[in-house]
Amino acid sequence: MAADTHFEPHSHAWSQLAYCASGIVQVTAHNQGPRGEEITYLVPPSRAVWIAPGARHAVHVIEDAQFRTLYIDASVTPAGWTGCRVIVVSPLLRELVQALDDTADAKLPRTREERLAGLVLDEIARADIQALGVPMPSEQSGDKRLRALCEAVMQSPSERATLAQWAREVGASERTMARLFRDELGTTYQQWRQQATLANALPLLARGMPVSHVAAVSGYASDSAFTAMFKSAMGASPRQFQPGRDPR
Repeated sequence: MAADTHFEPHSHAWSQLAYCASGIVQVTAHNQGPRGEEITYLVPPSRAVWIAPGARHAVHVIEDAQFRTLYIDASVTPAGWTGCRVIVVSPLLRELVQALDDTADAKLPRTREERLAGLVLDEIARADIQALGVPMPSEQSGDKRLRALCEAVMQSPSERATLAQWAREVGASERTMARLFRDELGTTYQQWRQQATLANALPLLARGMPVSHVAAVSGYASDSAFTAMFKSAMGASPRQFQPGRDPR
């Protein structure tokens, strides 16, 4: 799919596994957080987003993507999976998705289709979870000061202002904003800020921008500090998410 392709908000009774073999896709799940907040997920190569049955969601292609989707009956949702999440795609799951895709129009023997499907479900249930969601306050019920702060941070990724400084910009105290992050988004400002940084950095890396430039526009004074944060969050270095690299 070409960059800037959009799928408007929609939902369906089944669950969906959206996987990028290459490129980056953004999936926004509406009112899917534990407090009814909107969550935006970035799906780079070797990652996939699980979209829960009934979840209202929209899709936006950030970078040209080879995008593969599995539709899965709600009855086989893994135990405890009540919301959307990003998972790490194992080499086995990658090949299983490819095998199903390659034979989508062929008449597979029923036994082979069942074996492939069973392995897919097993790999999904066992997959590592990747923290790649940026929660945003609900436009309808969320605090307007919190939403204004979050939007300002997203629009100024290189600005490394403290929570106290951002709070003054929206006319609130640091203590009030810290409480709102906790109560409305279920996170701290520092944790939320890291997710926002990753959401900005991943598309830049996918375009081949040098790590030093990505670090700078992400507000980091050194490549090493940015790389340390990135590896801790993603389990791989920033260079592994550049074109032609394998993020595993």
